[in-house]
Amino acid sequence: ALVDALKVMGVKRIALVAPYMVPLTKLVIDYIEHEGFEVSDWRALEIADNLEVGRHDPSKLPAIVSGMKTDDVDAIVLSACVQMPSLAAIAQVEAATGKPVVTAAVATTYAMLSELGLEQVVPGAGALLSG
Repeated sequence: ALVDALKVMGVKRIALVAPYMVPLTKLVIDYIEHEGFEVSDWRALEIADNLEVGRHDPSKLPAIVSGMKTDDVDAIVLSACVQMPSLAAIAQVEAATGKPVVTAAVATTYAMLSELGLEQVVPGAGALLSG
Protein backbone atom coordinates (compact mmCIF):
# COMPACT_ATOMS: atom_id res chain seq x y z
CA ALA A 1 0.00 0.00 0.00
CA LEU A 2 2.89 2.38 0.74
CA VAL A 3 4.35 2.16 -2.77
CA ASP A 4 0.90 2.67 -4.30
CA ALA A 5 0.38 5.73 -2.09
CA LEU A 6 3.71 7.21 -3.18
CA LYS A 7 2.63 6.72 -6.80
CA VAL A 8 -0.73 8.41 -6.14
CA MET A 9 1.12 11.31 -4.53
CA GLY A 10 3.37 11.62 -7.60
CA VAL A 11 6.58 11.66 -5.60
CA LYS A 12 10.03 10.51 -6.71
CA ARG A 13 12.36 11.25 -3.77
CA ILE A 14 11.57 10.45 -0.17
CA ALA A 15 13.04 10.48 3.30
CA LEU A 16 12.05 7.48 5.41
CA VAL A 17 11.79 6.55 9.09
CA ALA A 18 11.45 2.89 10.03
CA PRO A 19 11.30 1.26 13.45
CA TYR A 20 13.31 -1.71 12.24
CA MET A 21 16.89 -2.76 12.75
CA VAL A 22 19.28 -1.56 10.02
CA PRO A 23 19.30 -4.80 7.95
CA LEU A 24 15.49 -4.88 7.66
CA THR A 25 15.33 -1.14 7.02
CA LYS A 26 17.79 -1.59 4.14
CA LEU A 27 15.55 -4.33 2.69
CA VAL A 28 12.59 -1.94 2.84
CA ILE A 29 14.65 0.77 1.14
CA ASP A 30 15.82 -1.66 -1.55
CA TYR A 31 12.20 -2.63 -2.24
CA ILE A 32 11.03 0.98 -2.44
CA GLU A 33 13.94 1.91 -4.72
CA HIS A 34 13.24 -1.13 -6.91
CA GLU A 35 9.74 0.30 -7.34
CA GLY A 36 11.24 3.47 -8.84
CA PHE A 37 11.64 5.83 -5.90
CA GLU A 38 14.80 7.38 -4.52
CA VAL A 39 15.30 7.22 -0.77
CA SER A 40 17.61 10.17 -0.19
CA ASP A 41 17.78 9.92 3.62
CA TRP A 42 16.57 7.41 6.16
CA ARG A 43 16.60 6.50 9.82
CA ALA A 44 16.37 3.04 11.34
CA LEU A 45 15.14 3.38 14.91
CA GLU A 46 16.51 -0.09 15.67
CA ILE A 47 13.69 -1.20 17.92
CA ALA A 48 14.41 -4.92 18.24
CA ASP A 49 11.27 -5.95 20.11
CA ASN A 50 8.11 -5.99 17.99
CA LEU A 51 5.93 -5.11 20.99
CA GLU A 52 8.13 -2.08 21.65
CA VAL A 53 7.49 -0.87 18.08
CA GLY A 54 3.83 -0.49 19.02
CA ARG A 55 4.81 1.43 22.14
CA HIS A 56 7.07 3.93 20.37
CA ASP A 57 6.15 7.47 21.39
CA PRO A 58 5.06 9.35 18.24
CA SER A 59 6.01 12.66 19.86
CA LYS A 60 9.65 11.70 19.25
CA LEU A 61 9.20 11.58 15.47
CA PRO A 62 9.38 15.34 14.72
CA ALA A 63 12.81 15.56 16.38
CA ILE A 64 14.00 12.53 14.43
CA VAL A 65 12.86 14.08 11.15
CA SER A 66 14.42 17.45 12.05
CA GLY A 67 17.80 15.73 11.96
CA MET A 68 17.24 14.41 8.46
CA LYS A 69 17.91 15.95 5.05
CA THR A 70 14.43 16.70 3.74
CA ASP A 71 14.94 19.83 1.63
CA ASP A 72 15.25 17.90 -1.63
CA VAL A 73 12.57 15.26 -1.04
CA ASP A 74 9.04 15.23 -2.41
CA ALA A 75 7.57 13.49 0.66
CA ILE A 76 8.45 11.99 4.02
CA VAL A 77 7.54 8.45 4.99
CA LEU A 78 7.18 8.99 8.72
CA SER A 79 6.64 5.33 9.52
CA ALA A 80 7.30 2.45 7.14
CA CYS A 81 5.49 0.13 9.57
CA VAL A 82 1.76 0.01 10.28
CA GLN A 83 2.43 -1.01 13.87
CA MET A 84 4.48 2.06 14.81
CA PRO A 85 2.29 4.91 16.11
CA SER A 86 2.73 8.06 14.05
CA LEU A 87 -0.65 9.70 13.40
CA ALA A 88 -0.18 12.25 16.18
CA ALA A 89 3.02 13.55 14.56
CA ILE A 90 1.94 13.83 10.92
CA ALA A 91 0.57 17.39 10.98
CA GLN A 92 3.51 18.65 13.04
CA VAL A 93 6.07 17.16 10.64
CA GLU A 94 4.19 18.49 7.60
CA ALA A 95 4.12 21.98 9.16
CA ALA A 96 7.80 21.89 10.13
CA THR A 97 9.08 20.61 6.79
CA GLY A 98 6.54 21.89 4.29
CA LYS A 99 6.51 18.38 2.83
CA PRO A 100 3.64 15.92 2.56
CA VAL A 101 3.93 13.11 5.08
CA VAL A 102 2.67 9.57 4.62
CA THR A 103 2.90 6.49 6.79
CA ALA A 104 2.29 2.81 6.12
CA ALA A 105 -0.91 3.04 8.17
CA VAL A 106 -2.14 6.10 6.27
CA ALA A 107 -1.33 4.39 2.96
CA THR A 108 -3.23 1.29 4.06
CA THR A 109 -6.21 3.41 5.12
CA TYR A 110 -6.18 5.15 1.73
CA ALA A 111 -6.11 1.77 -0.05
CA MET A 112 -8.99 0.40 2.04
CA LEU A 113 -11.15 3.48 1.52
CA SER A 114 -10.42 3.41 -2.22
CA GLU A 115 -11.25 -0.29 -2.49
CA LEU A 116 -14.54 0.29 -0.68
CA GLY A 117 -15.40 3.19 -2.98
CA LEU A 118 -15.41 5.64 -0.08
CA GLU A 119 -14.04 9.17 0.03
CA GLN A 120 -10.35 9.09 0.99
CA VAL A 121 -10.54 11.83 3.61
CA VAL A 122 -9.37 11.56 7.21
CA PRO A 123 -8.80 14.91 8.93
CA GLY A 124 -5.35 15.23 10.47
CA ALA A 125 -3.95 12.19 8.66
CA GLY A 126 -1.74 14.08 6.23
CA ALA A 127 -1.74 15.15 2.62
CA LEU A 128 -2.76 11.79 1.11
CA LEU A 129 -6.00 11.70 3.11
CA SER A 130 -6.74 15.42 2.97
CA GLY A 131 -9.07 15.06 0.00
